[in-house]
Amino acid sequence: MAFFPSSHASFPELRSNSRGIHLLCYSIALFLILLIITIPVSVFAEEKQEVVGVSEEVSSGLPLPRFASLKSDNVFVRTGPSMDYPIKWIYKKDGLPVEIIQEFDSWRKIKDPNGDSGWAHKILLTGKKMAQIIGDDMAVAYNNTEMSRPVVKFEKGVIVHIKECQKLMCRVHFAPYEGWIEKKHLWGVYGSDIFN
Repeated sequence: MAFFPSSHASFPELRSNSRGIHLLCYSIALFLILLIITIPVSVFAEEKQEVVGVSEEVSSGLPLPRFASLKSDNVFVRTGPSMDYPIKWIYKKDGLPVEIIQEFDSWRKIKDPNGDSGWAHKILLTGKKMAQIIGDDMAVAYNNTEMSRPVVKFEKGVIVHIKECQKLMCRVHFAPYEGWIEKKHLWGVYGSDIFN
């Protein structure tokens, strides 16, 4: 005859408790297995999303960097490429030339003539060729590319509409004036830009 301690009376309770413990362990194990399976899937999905974002980064297909100009006199520039990012400043100058240095979806990272940069929505930009007069000296516009007769002198900061560019000069318009200015006085065109 075996001797059972007084706890023998509670043996059926222990057995039902052990079933509960086994069920709990089984549930935890199942949870951990599902967790292990789903984490790599979600990480992969995030990585795939980032890869898609990178491939769509240059969505316009146009070369970078390139010049554009502001379409409005109320352009919000943000710290990042989304409406979720805070506004850095607001441009109040319609036609201001800007350099697009990066693209993400519908957003363009732009740099202004002072070198400040931020993100603006593409709807606020236009491909209209504009330039700002730069340099400490007055920029002289001439009647032709031979610089035979001066038409007007422009101060630093004046914004002009570019009509045409040749190797060294661009024909600009600033109502009622029109004339040829050396490219070195213009921020808004590259030295290699030639168009008419």
